[in-house]
Amino acid sequence: MTEPVKGPASYFPSIEKKYGRPIAEWTDLIRSSPLTRHMELVSWLKTEHGLGHGHANALVAHALSEDSGT
Repeated sequence: MTEPVKGPASYFPSIEKKYGRPIAEWTDLIRSSPLTRHMELVSWLKTEHGLGHGHANALVAHALSEDSGT
């Protein structure tokens, strides 16, 4: 039996389905933003791209953790 997906990645299937973009595209978009702080990026995704708070938070957490190597 496989372990259920936990953390930010658990949101990925619904993010891709709801907003029609792959996760890699969202993380590239986050990395190309001049913003660097977590909540600034979350607010930006919500206002500029219409994401809900949970989805935006999951994407930012994922992108920042990949960038920090954790």
